[in-house]
Parts: sequence; C-alpha cells; structure tokens
Amino acid sequence: MKCTEARFIISAARPEQFPEEDLPEIAFLGRSNVGKSTLLNALVGRKGLAHTSSTPGRTQYINFFRVEDRWCFVDLPGYGYARVPKEIAHSWKFLIEQYLSRRQALQLCFLLLDARRGWMEKDLELSHWLRSHGRQYIVIATKFDKLKTQKERQRQMADLREHAAPAAELIPFSAVTGQGMRETWQAISKIHK
Repeated sequence: MKCTEARFIISAARPEQFPEEDLPEIAFLGRSNVGKSTLLNALVGRKGLAHTSSTPGRTQYINFFRVEDRWCFVDLPGYGYARVPKEIAHSWKFLIEQYLSRRQALQLCFLLLDARRGWMEKDLELSHWLRSHGRQYIVIATKFDKLKTQKERQRQMADLREHAAPAAELIPFSAVTGQGMRETWQAISKIHK
C-alpha cells in the first residue's frame, strides 16, 4: 500500500492529553533506539514525520499520527534506556501502561526487536504483558539488512521464533531495503473501525 496522507496530531505527556478515540490505533513498541519512529516514517513514506535520532531516549511522549483518515499510528517512548533519571523513566512507564491498558481504540501493537540482538528481558516481559492483557501484537525484527549473510539471517529468525509466543507473527523489516513493508501494511489493512 502507498500512503498518501499522514499528519501529526499530538504529543501526550499525560493520559488526559490522549486524543479522542475515533480511529483504530496501531502502537509501535520496543526498546530505545530499536527503530520505532523509523518504521513509522517508512510506512507513511515521510522521513521526518516521527522524529528519529541515533540518541536513545529521544521519544519522550506518546506521539499520535492520523494516517489516511483510517488509522492512528502511536509512537511510544522506548524502554530499557538507562541514561534518564529514575523519575523520568517511571513517568514513561506509567504513561505507557496507562495507554496500553486503557485505550479501547488500540487494535494492534507492533513489538519491535533489533534483529541483531534478538529478545531481551524487557522485550519478553512486554510480550507476556500484551498476551496476558489480550492485546494483539506482531513482532517486527528491525534492522534486518544489518545481518549480512543468509546463514546469519536464518539463524536470527529461528532464534526470534523460538522465544516468541507460539501464535505470534514475525516480520523481518528493513527501512533501507523495504523488506517487510508489504507484510506490515497487510497486517494494518486488516484493522477496521
């Protein structure tokens, strides 16, 4: 699918700032610097819509984007970044939990993992939390182009599948090559009001 319209709505620092739930929401979750904003930008075909940075912890609020007047993409702060004061990390955790547990419009979560690093403890915790709260999610292995050999790609995909929930869908993704774009859009296109 080719996206023709996407626009920023709001950066929410508190749950009361979340916008009205008038469209199905797709949340982008994962560790700091895993590529959440990059994936969102690649999907909508606009490099600067969601701010990206090589500095972990850049996304500090929950950012909402209206896409095609059909969906709301939601870019959440990354977890696992240790260089922020504990009170800030705690406020991010609270904000994320409030969003994930209360939003009725939330239809799908993309749980992003760095394909080179695989599952880490916080990723497994989030996966378990999503399952236990009945949230549908798809695992997206980002930066897949950085795995240089076919053998390395196969080994990493096998490892990612081994630690995923039995029914979890797994999409290898590269913003550089476009791998995984079609599969990701296919998952999004199944989400309706």
